[in-house]
Amino acid sequence: MGLMTPEQHTQSLRDDRVVYLKGERVKDVTTDPLLKICIDTANIDYEMAEMPEYRDLAVVEHPETGEPISRYYYTPRTVDDLLKRHELMVTGTRFGYGVVPFTHDIAADAMNAVSITANTMGKPEYKERAEAYRAYLQKNDLSVSVAMSDVKGDRMLHPSSPKQAHPDYYVRVVDKDDKGITVRGAKAHITASAYFNEMFVAPCRVMAEEDSDYSVAFAIPANTRGVVHIGHPLKAEWGPLDFPVDEKDVPLRAHTDCLVVFDDVFVPWERVFLCGESEHVMTLVYNFATLHRHTAASYRIPMTEILVGMAQAMAEHNGIQWTGHVRDKMIDLVMYLDTLKSLARASCLDYIMHGDIPIPNPVICNIAKYNFAANYHSIARAVQDIAGGLLMTAPTYADYKNPDIGGYIEKYLGGKAGIPTEHRLRMFQLIRRWVGMELEVSALHAEGSLQAQRMMIYAESLSQVQEYKKTAEILAGIRKP
Repeated sequence: MGLMTPEQHTQSLRDDRVVYLKGERVKDVTTDPLLKICIDTANIDYEMAEMPEYRDLAVVEHPETGEPISRYYYTPRTVDDLLKRHELMVTGTRFGYGVVPFTHDIAADAMNAVSITANTMGKPEYKERAEAYRAYLQKNDLSVSVAMSDVKGDRMLHPSSPKQAHPDYYVRVVDKDDKGITVRGAKAHITASAYFNEMFVAPCRVMAEEDSDYSVAFAIPANTRGVVHIGHPLKAEWGPLDFPVDEKDVPLRAHTDCLVVFDDVFVPWERVFLCGESEHVMTLVYNFATLHRHTAASYRIPMTEILVGMAQAMAEHNGIQWTGHVRDKMIDLVMYLDTLKSLARASCLDYIMHGDIPIPNPVICNIAKYNFAANYHSIARAVQDIAGGLLMTAPTYADYKNPDIGGYIEKYLGGKAGIPTEHRLRMFQLIRRWVGMELEVSALHAEGSLQAQRMMIYAESLSQVQEYKKTAEILAGIRKP
C-alpha cells in the first residue's frame, strides 16, 4: 500500500480519457490551462498527506497491515473517526482558501454507502466486491468522482416509463454476460470526473420493481471506453481587468462539472455493487445522501468563514462597521456560520449505526444542509448590501493603472480614511468572484434539493414525533402514563 504524491496523481491522469471543454476535445487534461487549475486543487489532499502538520489528520494506519492510507478510505468505527474526518474536510477546505479538494471525500461517502448496502443485502458476493474495491482504493490512493444525478427526462415519470421520450434518461443495464454488464445513459453535474482516476456510478432515486434495469451501481476508471466527459467552462484564471493576486501566496483554486455520457460501457462483475436489486436502491441512495450532506456541511464552514470575513472587511473599508443595520447583518452572518459549525459537529457526536458502520445523525445532517442552503441567498444579500453598488460598477484594474484616469479613481473611490483605495477595489473584486450566480446555485442544488432534505428530515423524525405525541396525550388525559 502507498500514498500518491501530488506529482504522481497528476501523471496518473494522462490516460487518453475522452474529455471535451469549450467545444473542443482535450488531448491531455494535465496540460489544459483550466483543468490544470482543477487538478492542482485536487492535489491539496495529496499535499496535506505529505506535510508534517497535517499528516496525523490526513493519514491513518491500515488496521491489518499498519501501512499508511488516506483517512477518507478508512472504514469509520467510532465517533472519533467521524470527528476526525469532519476536521480533515474543514482543514482541507481552509487550506484551499474555501475550495474543497474533493479528491477522496465524496468517494468515501459513496464507498461507505456501498459497504452499508452490501452489509444489509445478505449477498456475500456484494460484500466481497465492496471490501475488495475499498482495499484497491486504499492501496492505490486514487481520486474518485461520484456520478449520482441522472439527467431524468420527464421528472414526473419513472425511469422505465414508456412515456419517457427515450429509455436512457437514467443509466441502465442494456446487456450482461458471464464477464460483466454493459450500461448506457448519462449523468449530470458530476464534479471532477474529467480529472479524477475513477468514478462511482449509482442511482439518484428510489426505484420501483419495474425499474430493475436502472437499479445499478458500479465503479470504473474515468478513461473506460465509451465514457465521455463534457465539461462546463470555469472562470478561474486572472484576466487583464483583474487586480492581480500573487499565485505563490494564493494559488488559483477551482473545480468544474461534467455531463458524463455512458455510451454502451462495459463493467466487469467485480466492479458491480448493485444490479437489478431495486429493493436495495433506497439503502444506497439514503446513506450516500446522508453522508454527502455531512460532507457539504463540513466544507461549507470555511467557505462561510470567508464570507463573514469579506463582509467585515467591506464594512470597515466603507466606514460603516458600527452602524446598527450593519451590526445586525454581521450578527446574522455569525449566527449562520456558528449554527452550521454546531450542527455539523453535533451530527457526528449523535451518530447512528447503519450496516455496522457509524454515520452522522441523518436528521441533523439534513438540517445542517437545509439551513445553509435555504438561507444562503439572504447571507449573500447581506454581504452585497454591506459592499454597496460599487460592487458591480467599480472600474477595472486596467482603468486603475491607466495614468490618464487612475488618479481620478484613486481620489474618488476611496472609503474610510487610512484604508487605501486599491484595498477597497480589491475587496469588491473578491466579493464579485465569490458571491456570484455559480455559488448561489451550488448552495441551493448541490448535495440534493431543499425538498429532498425536508423529505429526509420528516421521514427520520416521524417516529420521534409519535413519541412526543404520546407525552402530549398523557398530559391531556387521553393516554395513561
